[in-house]
Amino acid sequence: MTLQELKLNFFTELNTLYPATEIESFFYWLTQAYLKLSRLEVALQPEYKIEEIAIKNFQQATLQLKNYEPIQYIVGETKFFGFPFRVNPSVLIPRPETEELVAWIVEDFKNNKNSLKLLDIGTGSGCIPISLAKTLPQLEVTSIDISAKAIETAKENAELNEVEITFLEQDILKVEKLEDNFDIIVSNPPYVRELEKEMMQENVLQHEPDLALFVSNEDPLIFYRKISELAFDSLSEEGILYLEINEYLAKETVQLINEIGFSFVEVKNDIFGKARMIKASCTSK
Repeated sequence: MTLQELKLNFFTELNTLYPATEIESFFYWLTQAYLKLSRLEVALQPEYKIEEIAIKNFQQATLQLKNYEPIQYIVGETKFFGFPFRVNPSVLIPRPETEELVAWIVEDFKNNKNSLKLLDIGTGSGCIPISLAKTLPQLEVTSIDISAKAIETAKENAELNEVEITFLEQDILKVEKLEDNFDIIVSNPPYVRELEKEMMQENVLQHEPDLALFVSNEDPLIFYRKISELAFDSLSEEGILYLEINEYLAKETVQLINEIGFSFVEVKNDIFGKARMIKASCTSK
């Protein structure tokens, strides 16, 4: 089978389930993973002969895509902030808006050469703390997650990216006081309300971990309340809290953080104009 024939079969199998642009994107993910060919190499070599093992890999991937499995889980990896990360169904697939949160922190601290302590709450794949540790080497990073499997994945990613991070398995909702003081606390906690499920894609609903995504309709800010309370007591004098937030609850989240005692709360929109990030402190920095 040639590369051109493989592509035609792949599109034929999936064209009733996904838009053509998405199928094309999937195909390039797989040609990179299974054939080690770039987009340009794929375009220039339509008669490239595909080995039997690669054909079987594509067939298996096609079946998984028909079951709406995310392409990142199928190939087992993704990129975040320019760095490689292994992913699996125990962790969320890193999102572009979370890259914007990381970029905000980098911009704020890129010229600060002092040693700083950072706490990440809800590490998942480790994309936030690892990217920050790679980009801001002055950071001493600690990361918490409730899931032992997530921490195992995050540790693999820390090793892959050659950074030192202290990982702790903890349920943040049961933590009464943080054991250290920090200059930066960052979190992308669960914030999707159950009522928002109908707006979500099947690949997310069926395959990504509910524990990392959803909160009840009755108390959707439960994690923000707890994290903000802990941060208020544990941040250094000029410390800053950074949060990814639910775009539909920005006003309520700001009010909550203000009520806890933070004097300065700034909301930042993502590239699509949605309110997705908050920075909170007790100084005007």
